Amino acid sequence: MSAADEQMQQVRSKATELLLREEWGDSIQLYSQLIDLCEAQISNTHQHPNPDPLHLSKLNKSLCVAFSNRAEARSKLQDFTRALQDCDRALRIEPTHFKTLFCKGKILLSLNRYFNALDCFKAALFDPQGNGNLDIVNGYLEKCKKLEFQSRTGSFDLSDWVLNGFKGKHPELAEYVGPVVVKRSEISGRGLFATKNLDAGTLLLVTKAIAIERGILGGQDSAENAQLVMWKNFIDKVKEAVTKCQRTQLLINMLSTGEDEMELEVPDMSIFRPEIEGNGSSNGHKLDMDKILSILDVNSLVEEAVSAKVLGKNSDFYGVGLWMLASFINHSCNPNARRLHVGDYVMVHASRDVKAGEEITFMYFDTLSPFEKRAEMSMSWGFNCKCSRCKFEGAAVCSKQELREIEIGLEKGVDVGGAVYRLEEGMKRWAVRGKGKGYLRTSYWPAYAEVYGSDRSIKRWSRRIPAMEVVVDSVVEVVGSEEGVLKVVVEGLKKRGGGSGGGGVVEFERAMKLGRGIYGKVIKKQAMKTLLEIGIQDQSY
Repeated sequence: MSAADEQMQQVRSKATELLLREEWGDSIQLYSQLIDLCEAQISNTHQHPNPDPLHLSKLNKSLCVAFSNRAEARSKLQDFTRALQDCDRALRIEPTHFKTLFCKGKILLSLNRYFNALDCFKAALFDPQGNGNLDIVNGYLEKCKKLEFQSRTGSFDLSDWVLNGFKGKHPELAEYVGPVVVKRSEISGRGLFATKNLDAGTLLLVTKAIAIERGILGGQDSAENAQLVMWKNFIDKVKEAVTKCQRTQLLINMLSTGEDEMELEVPDMSIFRPEIEGNGSSNGHKLDMDKILSILDVNSLVEEAVSAKVLGKNSDFYGVGLWMLASFINHSCNPNARRLHVGDYVMVHASRDVKAGEEITFMYFDTLSPFEKRAEMSMSWGFNCKCSRCKFEGAAVCSKQELREIEIGLEKGVDVGGAVYRLEEGMKRWAVRGKGKGYLRTSYWPAYAEVYGSDRSIKRWSRRIPAMEVVVDSVVEVVGSEEGVLKVVVEGLKKRGGGSGGGGVVEFERAMKLGRGIYGKVIKKQAMKTLLEIGIQDQSY
């Protein structure tokens, strides 16, 4: 054995040992050294007047394995861009190399490139080296087929997970871009718009977080410090993701920093589809820390109460993450969409019926509040909400004094039935019609909920205020489905002894539609019935 061969053997043995010990960084360094040695040996052999074909074959095989093992180590560190480059270099040497095909398939699956991953796993089945791993490969094939179908059709079903009490691992989800498009927005900069008419519960998109940080905040004194630590960890994760993936860098670079909104490019929807070969180019752009912080400040999402409950967390649970396509959704006090967090994915669906061309909007804060309180909350978010509801309530000059008196009365604990009656009578005097009634009823919904939830109040005021169903329908038209509204509807249904098989068929269907607006159509009828019972009777799940 030559000195060069002996050196290669020593480096190969040490690199393999580090790989088996899962010391990824050190193994990458040694495999890089081995690759350099192999390539130098191959070059020297080719320069020989009579190169030995057998020796060249062994060197190429060693080089292929080195690239494959370095790809595996890089994938473990989520350095997917360079891991894929290593896989491609290995496959140029040996196109049917089982380990490389299997490694590349898993990387592509992690990047949500399901169709490309399918091709790799199918090719791996034909390599004799993989005979002992056929069951594992077939398992990945079936997983890819399922995720590819979800990504193509938007057919997701969380019912089994719900019926099982959210136990075990989160359901495996694919990335999905539904009937939506990014366009210029009258609200702010760019927004997400429906491309066709949608009914409540229709899935709009499913996307995986670029980065996410979760934890329990604990007591009030330590909560702020814990939140700051989590925010720092979250920023570090985003920086790492940007460094390791060109596509991630490209996508994040498209997001707003909160300045010069109208000058930002409107991205083509294809950029958000992970199956696009090559995953784009960063065009040499590098994000500095100031820009990253500005982008995260404007675009990060906090996991809301419903999401935390579905994750099985308690009220002290806090989560913050960055989900790309969801970042384009603007706020409105007249929202039409909600999100549900499952694992590292966010699922966005219509919370009420939406017309083609209508902008998809979230609520960034509690919209079941009077105008002045919402104005304060929007300013704390750094913007002045100018949605149709805010414009209506802000212009209602003739009624502002009386509305303020109603608010003060509620704060002082006056009879809520009387306050609701005064509001309803006021709307008659102010000639408020149609959606205007829904706006004001939504702003004072907590008072309506208290009246409808009390047998005593209902007995006293039922003939002087609208029926619960009338108010619920007008509120849902404004803000879509809401947990507080659903709770009142379900409690009323239980009091009447109604249900899908009883006399309250209409009430039951109303509750089911509200449930679809909150949780989406990804939860089918039986699971939805179970979920509504859990959500109303036991808020701890």
